[in-house]
Amino acid sequence: MIARLWFQTDPAVEVAGADQNFYLYLLVAAVVVGVAVINRRIAAARHRDPATWYWLGVIFPVVSLILLLALPALAVDEGHLRRISRRQMVGIAFGLIGIVLVFVLAPNLITETRSFAFEKPVAGAQLQVGFNPSVLVLVIGIVYWIVAGLSFLPDRHDRVSMVAQIIAAMLAVPLIVGIGLALSANSVNTNVMNLFDESLVLATPIALGAMTGLWSERVGIINIGIEGMMLAGAGVGFTTYAVLGQSRSVGWLWFSILIAVLSGAALAMLLAFISIRYNVNQIVGGVVINILAIGLTGFLRSQVIVTSGYSKGVATAEIAIPGLSKIPIVGETFFTGRPIHFLMYVVVFLTWLVMFRTAWGLRVRSAGENPHAAETLGIDVVKLRYQSVLVGGLIAGLAGAWFSMESQSGFEDNMTNAAGFIALAAMIFGKWTPWGAFGGAMLFGFARALGTRLQFLDVEIGGFGIPSEFFQAVPFIVTLVVVAGALGRAIPPAAEGQPYTPAK
Repeated sequence: MIARLWFQTDPAVEVAGADQNFYLYLLVAAVVVGVAVINRRIAAARHRDPATWYWLGVIFPVVSLILLLALPALAVDEGHLRRISRRQMVGIAFGLIGIVLVFVLAPNLITETRSFAFEKPVAGAQLQVGFNPSVLVLVIGIVYWIVAGLSFLPDRHDRVSMVAQIIAAMLAVPLIVGIGLALSANSVNTNVMNLFDESLVLATPIALGAMTGLWSERVGIINIGIEGMMLAGAGVGFTTYAVLGQSRSVGWLWFSILIAVLSGAALAMLLAFISIRYNVNQIVGGVVINILAIGLTGFLRSQVIVTSGYSKGVATAEIAIPGLSKIPIVGETFFTGRPIHFLMYVVVFLTWLVMFRTAWGLRVRSAGENPHAAETLGIDVVKLRYQSVLVGGLIAGLAGAWFSMESQSGFEDNMTNAAGFIALAAMIFGKWTPWGAFGGAMLFGFARALGTRLQFLDVEIGGFGIPSEFFQAVPFIVTLVVVAGALGRAIPPAAEGQPYTPAK
């Protein structure tokens, strides 16, 4: 009966005198009981009670909560089991995470105060917010239970469930950082604004790469070669600076960035040519672009950059936006940065503006959805595909320049470190929209920054340090989760990857 109530969509239907809100009442009661049991569990842990409250405070509520979350799977509709939706599966995942947080982590974390800092120390003072790690984990765990329950609301309340899950996902930031501080061997506070600053910076090439993929795939060309285009931009651009820019002038630096942009465009046009002119499999063509870029940049580094004696260059200068950069707390994070980083925001905005607010952008999207229908309207699909892929290549070259002439002031083999592939995941995460892809880039940038921060905090579990390789793998783990579709189904343009032959 309870299971049927969870799936009830008709507000006029009542079962055994209980209306459709019965589940909400049940959820509230479960949370209240859970809090009471949690308090006893913590008290038992503090007094080292042997086993009595362990079984009552852990096993019973765990089993009860699992049953509470799993009952919808037993809901029967006309003699058939009703499948759990993706939204409900995510809710169950949050519920299970909440179980781990409440019954495993919260009772065993330290209760000493830790703090989040929100600005750099000024004259010895610093804005900080203190917290108890155990209480923080406990509260977030209970919130995750509530989110799990809201995930089973009727379909007409789908927006409520979605907002609740987004909030739950955002709570993962203080949760992970708080646990990291609790397990840290050498720190009791961490600067949160610096973490966001690092996330924005690391998201720069990913966002630019996602825009590259967007321009290519929205017109119907699968672009696996983003990684190669970025690598070519980084290598060829810095080679130009090493050979021609030996005076170390700013003018030569920007000329080298221009060459990097054109290098990405050149490989993009190669991909477009073999895909459009000869109908080569677009995935294979992208792989060829990546291999070509690895070989080309490896040759340039060993035979030109190293022999020139200029393996290190001058990075672009930092820019502070007048007035805005002085805003307390957020000014330095959002309004101070380097040129390519700021250009990234411009590229994302222009991509959205042109693709979704202009007639040319509408033609680009129509060519990616139904090229033959677009052709009947007088659109030159072939020309449009070349143009759109070219725009993407220019953006990829700019992303490559960020690596060698803004981030590291030098070039190393494979220095893009799979950023092009992560950019594809960001594009899929954003469902082929500019702002959605930018959000995906922020997610992956934060994953990288978080891995670095946890490594700096020297997190230990049971006296053993976590290997640095694990933190380096965090962005790729997030990539797997996104590509697997755990955050929702992403539908690509209908004609993506399909060869197109104009009508005679």
